[in-house]
Amino acid sequence: MKAAEFDYARAASADEACRLLAGAGGEGRIIAGGQTLVPLMAMRLVRPALLVDINAVADLRGIEAGENHLNVQAATPQADALANLLLRRRLPLLTKALGFVGHVQTRNRGTIGGSLAHADPAAEICLAAATLEAELIARSAQGERIIAARDFFIGAMATALAEEECLVAVRFPVWPTAPRFGTGFQETSIRRSDFALAAAAAQLALDERGVCRRAALGLGGAATTPLVLEEAAGRLVGTTLAEDDVAAALALAEKDLAPIADLHASAEYRRRAAGAMLARALAEARAEALG
Repeated sequence: MKAAEFDYARAASADEACRLLAGAGGEGRIIAGGQTLVPLMAMRLVRPALLVDINAVADLRGIEAGENHLNVQAATPQADALANLLLRRRLPLLTKALGFVGHVQTRNRGTIGGSLAHADPAAEICLAAATLEAELIARSAQGERIIAARDFFIGAMATALAEEECLVAVRFPVWPTAPRFGTGFQETSIRRSDFALAAAAAQLALDERGVCRRAALGLGGAATTPLVLEEAAGRLVGTTLAEDDVAAALALAEKDLAPIADLHASAEYRRRAAGAMLARALAEARAEALG
């Protein structure tokens, strides 16, 4: 199939993109890399009346460091983020997640903001953002607002963005330096670089004695939105991540699961795969923290 007829505008600034969206009467869509939007349009699952191209907006690309966060502009290509040394050092979990996103060719075109705005349940960047409690910055003709990642994803391919809003940046918190720190990201798919049937993220901060002082756990691909496993992560805090502590955390995580079923996998398969991926991600993070 081919896309339905649409108008096209190339914005010179984020403000212009917002004005164009506001004038589209809810029928406008932002396009940057187009790695998700273009296939949806080709299948006529999405039929925008206006495409607003933001590739010429230099201010929407780049990664900036704050005191305790990294600000990633929405139109930053995924390949640029993956290669960024600052991001590798301060947000290793996001770097690991990016390594699982699509192929080299799609990462060259796909953007950080594009993945977040489309909110595919299997998207690795969405899982990393939710797990790390990122904040998403949306702009419209009326101004900017900040949306917590836990409130941003509201369903499969559905977000809290209003029709006239453009996602301009995402702010990732950077944890304070810990004596021992580790991250893990694991996923399973039908083929390498395919959509994840289940994915898991883990980040741990340990003190000098190996006691867990902070933990973050998340699951993707197993529900309509990324799952942040607060209770399971809290179970690990104050422990040395012994086998029984990890098992108890995994049991709490399983309690929160309500997996989806589709033509790729049954709900029961996703439940088992999600548990296995979380166990692997935790083991990876623990081994990295303990050196």
